[in-house]
Amino acid sequence: MMRQVTVLGSCGAFPEPGRACSGFAVDWDGYRLVLDLGYATLPRLLAHWPDGAVDAVVVTHEHPDHCVDLHGLFRMRFYGDPGGPRLPLYCPPGVLERISGLEPDVDLRAVFDVHSLPGSHQVGPFALTGVSLPHYVPNAGIRVEADGVALAYTGDTGPTSVLAELGRDADLFIVEATDRDGEADRPIRNLLGSTEAGQWARRAGARRLMLTHFWPGNDRGASVAAAQEEFGGEVSAAEEGLTVALGGNSGVG
Repeated sequence: MMRQVTVLGSCGAFPEPGRACSGFAVDWDGYRLVLDLGYATLPRLLAHWPDGAVDAVVVTHEHPDHCVDLHGLFRMRFYGDPGGPRLPLYCPPGVLERISGLEPDVDLRAVFDVHSLPGSHQVGPFALTGVSLPHYVPNAGIRVEADGVALAYTGDTGPTSVLAELGRDADLFIVEATDRDGEADRPIRNLLGSTEAGQWARRAGARRLMLTHFWPGNDRGASVAAAQEEFGGEVSAAEEGLTVALGGNSGVG
């Protein structure tokens, strides 16, 4: 029985050398779920699942550092497995339109079976809930639950009380901690810092916190320390290739 999440990418905006932008691969008793596919995540997904088989994809929003490699996955399916079953895709409005701009002569729905977020869906073994979180474009925070275990992921977000409910008692709460200079002073907030990530994870009562979406060049150790001071529980930094067990088999690989 394998229940785990593996980091495909951890950078915000653009990838640092040797890294990728936002993306996570969830293995749950043989079911394969992807959360976001930003720049450079597809090759890492294929390294993790060499056969390229994916059961469902969830994309939080249309910014390319979260969705652009969805286009590569489309091409792999469209040209490499023509006529295969459509792949369930859960995403807010705007994602498919953004990717369609890269492939205007083909209907992406030939490959993807699209379901709207925010909203609630049964996705394989998971009860999936997508909630609206503040960002520059429509963004869905994601919560997936199965067998009493919850995994929550913010995508990108500004501060909001919704975060406490999104991550309520989650086994693992993956929270963006961009720590972009000047963000805290903006009149309208659309991103978080690591201190805030720790605060919201504590308010949610999450069991563990993983920080992600690091602004390139930032000190990740300092981000973890800042979040740890507020959260009090286990805090990790998303690192490409890092695997974290879900449920009772907690641990890091």
